[in-house]
Amino acid sequence: QVQLVESGGGLVQAGGSLRLSCAASGRTFSMYAMGWFRQAPGKEREFVASISGSGGAIDYRDSVKGRFTISRDNAINTVYLQMISLKPEDTAVYYCARGRGYTSRSAGSYDYWGQGTQVTVSS
Repeated sequence: QVQLVESGGGLVQAGGSLRLSCAASGRTFSMYAMGWFRQAPGKEREFVASISGSGGAIDYRDSVKGRFTISRDNAINTVYLQMISLKPEDTAVYYCARGRGYTSRSAGSYDYWGQGTQVTVSS
């Protein structure tokens, strides 16, 4: 069983920054793509960013390109989401997830999920 634990969420003013972390259990972390998704109240969960096992392939949704950076440290089984220039529309619960294979924008391509961390951006 794989466990994913997110941290780093909080309340920040528009234009501010946060860095989310996701710590994963298990010995084969580097073999799997990882993704970040978010879900705002009343909205469907949406893809934010993904990174391949080696870190060589990265993908972002258009609205966060240039503001968010996904990275990973396979030595400590952790994936990060650095967020700058935050906007009120970034407010959501952010989830990390382990991919079944290659990077994907589809939630169905991920088999393990964290419990989520709240990010609130005030205007």
